Amino acid sequence: MAWRSCSALWRLTGRGGRWPHSLQQRCGFKKASRKPEGKKVEEELGPAHTEPPEGAVQRRAPPPHWEQQAPPSPPRAFGRLVRPFLFTVGFTGCSFGAAAVWQYESLKSRVQSYFDEIRADWLEKVRPQKRGDLRKEVNHWWNSLSEGQRTVTGIIAANAAVFLCWRVPSLQRSMVKYFTSNPASKTLCSPMLLSTFSHFSFFHMAANMYVLWSFSTSAVSMLGREQFMAVYLSAGVVSSFASYLSKMATGRFGPSLGASGAIMTVLAAVCTKMPEAKLAIIFLPMFTFTAANALKAIVAMDTAGLVLGWKFFDHAAHLGGALFGIWYVLFGHELIWKNREPFVKMWHDLRTGGRGGGGGGAGGGAV
Repeated sequence: MAWRSCSALWRLTGRGGRWPHSLQQRCGFKKASRKPEGKKVEEELGPAHTEPPEGAVQRRAPPPHWEQQAPPSPPRAFGRLVRPFLFTVGFTGCSFGAAAVWQYESLKSRVQSYFDEIRADWLEKVRPQKRGDLRKEVNHWWNSLSEGQRTVTGIIAANAAVFLCWRVPSLQRSMVKYFTSNPASKTLCSPMLLSTFSHFSFFHMAANMYVLWSFSTSAVSMLGREQFMAVYLSAGVVSSFASYLSKMATGRFGPSLGASGAIMTVLAAVCTKMPEAKLAIIFLPMFTFTAANALKAIVAMDTAGLVLGWKFFDHAAHLGGALFGIWYVLFGHELIWKNREPFVKMWHDLRTGGRGGGGGGAGGGAV
């Protein structure tokens, strides 16, 4: 599994940085006029550097200045985390509220969809079959997927689109600003969500999406698609906030990106709910282990990385995502999802103008 990492971004932004003006001057100062003490100075300091040819200067010109600017290192002022904390709480609440409304609307349209499907099947039988019909092939493939796989297809497509945007030179400045999370940045809140859809390395993205695809069927069957999406999006913001806390506490600032914080929530939720499930590594299928042991190993590794200061992964984001997944299965589902009925009733009254019967807050996805 690939983890939330900023190593690829450092390769992008160039860690060397622009040389300061004074250093550039020292690389080629003018040759001093001959004086009696000139020989002595040369003997002590070595031969004077000559100014390089103009062509050589052009070849050594640094990349655009914005790419080389390192993120500022402000004092460890935890007051900067007030807005990210409020954003985390507000976004999580809005995610679950939107998921409850989405489920309500889905239940209302289910009967109409049932009759539409019957009509479509009847027309399919009456209409002459076309060979090589691309739309039919796509529909057949789509219907062969599980509900969980269909749910995460949109997430995978969004990650692929952001990955392609990283390859557009004119978008680099915006990508660094909005699609990498860093508590030392001027933009604090929106990157907490957007960075969870952002991968600079193809291997990083492919590994993360493979893990998401593998666990999607179990997670969505356990939670339902609406609740799953609320948990996934909230997990991305929660894991980013955990990363912010760690960077502020340790003073090790730097940009992070990747979906593995949110994926860790999905993995931890499934492993907590089904601890005896058998898992295996894709390249070593002969070695199997229980989901509970896998979760313990991952949490232990990320805890060690956080304590020892390992820099290759954003261990705080991984750990925050895993703890959020464990908490949600044990307590969050009862606390949040099962108490959505008043909100759904309020939406029902708003939608119908106070007419009609009950609120329709039915339940898919009970853990």
